Amino acid sequence: MPEGHTIHRYARRHLETLGGQRLAVSSPQGRFADGAARLDGRRLEEVDAVGKHLFYRWEGDETLHVHLGLFGRFRTHRATVPEPSDGTRLAMVGDEATVYLSGPTACELIGPDEEVTIRERLGPDPLAAGVNGDGLAQVRHNLSRRRIPIGAALLNQSVVAGVGNVYRAEVLFLAGIHPATPANEVTPDEVRTIWELTRQQLRRGERAGRIVTVDPHEVGARSRRDLSRDERLYVYKRSGEPCRRCGMAIAAGEMANRTIWWCPSCQDGAN
Repeated sequence: MPEGHTIHRYARRHLETLGGQRLAVSSPQGRFADGAARLDGRRLEEVDAVGKHLFYRWEGDETLHVHLGLFGRFRTHRATVPEPSDGTRLAMVGDEATVYLSGPTACELIGPDEEVTIRERLGPDPLAAGVNGDGLAQVRHNLSRRRIPIGAALLNQSVVAGVGNVYRAEVLFLAGIHPATPANEVTPDEVRTIWELTRQQLRRGERAGRIVTVDPHEVGARSRRDLSRDERLYVYKRSGEPCRRCGMAIAAGEMANRTIWWCPSCQDGAN
């Protein structure tokens, strides 16, 4: 499932590519045919991202809500535009680009009350403008009410919006916190570290279009651009491999129905 950096990147790029234009909108698959007909020919005015949710604002006060889920995917075509696949739920055609959407969990027109309901069940988004202080306070409050492991709490979108399986493992490694630590036992200073690292890493991922958490100097590279694909992460999907910092074998286990990875030495605070 795409994490928050990818969703914010889609919002920025779709607005840059299609914003301000009257778009030809259709549903080749047919499952969004009525909604597409309402949007067809309208101007796309704004695109917002919150956590893993996208909100497309159209003239006439129409709002399109998209949640990619596990299988959703956007494809943008410019010079040569292929025919949409049988699974294309939404097609948006602008002056110089066409965007296809397939396999989303949600692709629907919603009203203001429905949007409020979606937003109210989400925790703070680390990539939202101006959210830093209030966001940290809210995350501290959210974690203080939960006994579940911090590694599970970080996947709960009502705790913090936009964090997925990769970032939860990498941020906890960078913070030196064992994923099994109960959420309500994480200290205020540790929560601050988690929040600041999450904001930093998501911003970096949004700019780069990929997740790179490793300090390049730790693997003998000059910059993040020089890292090979298998050098970009500290612990994610590296079970049994040596920790990049201490050399101990990376461990793995199940948490919140997902596999999580950690270093038993660098994150030695397990209960």
